[in-house]
Amino acid sequence: MQKVGATDKTVDKDYDAELARFRTLEVKTDKLAKEAKGYLDALRAMTASQKRIADTIHHFYDETAPLGLCGSKYKEVVERLDEDCRGELDTSFRTTVLEPLGRFCAYFPDVNEAIKRRQKKLLDYDAIRSKVSKLVDKPSEDPQRLPKAEAELNNAREIYENLNANLLADLPRIVELRVPYVDPSFEALVKSQLKFCQDSHERLDSLRQYFPPESEKLDGKVEDVLQQMRDLSICGMG
Repeated sequence: MQKVGATDKTVDKDYDAELARFRTLEVKTDKLAKEAKGYLDALRAMTASQKRIADTIHHFYDETAPLGLCGSKYKEVVERLDEDCRGELDTSFRTTVLEPLGRFCAYFPDVNEAIKRRQKKLLDYDAIRSKVSKLVDKPSEDPQRLPKAEAELNNAREIYENLNANLLADLPRIVELRVPYVDPSFEALVKSQLKFCQDSHERLDSLRQYFPPESEKLDGKVEDVLQQMRDLSICGMG
């Protein structure tokens, strides 16, 4: 600890370094929790959108249409994906990702309160230390002023140094706690994504059997339809 500057402020470089590490952790963890929730919200929005698309497509075909059965099966598949996303995946993701991150972030307000208390007591300490210094340089006519100010200084120093020591010990521990909190959440996040993607692929891939053989190229069919539209007189009107 050292005292610098015209106002004789106390500087603790070790504390400043630990505080900077904590601030970085706080910002990144808050962002991770926010983005993880955004991912789940986006996933649920996507499956809900798929379901709406399936409902709309289903109305294009009746049971006698060539793709009527495929439209019906597609609707079944995306409804199941949407149900799983709102049920099993949602519960698992909240339990293994969002809730642990939320509990970790919940510690930050208490830490910030301790940081504020330490800063307030530091200001008190520096102010009283400055007062004592002035009384030493220019003694008061009251002989009791200096001893009283020195007693206040000792008390302020003890309070500040205790708070400072506690934070110097606790801030590194909080930073290290990111490992047992974030690592399992990250693993759970990846596994949740993997399971959802695998389930989606398997279920959507099962619809292949209801489409015409792949030898009938889709781009050729689309071009034929577009040409028929071009040949319509209404489409040729300028």
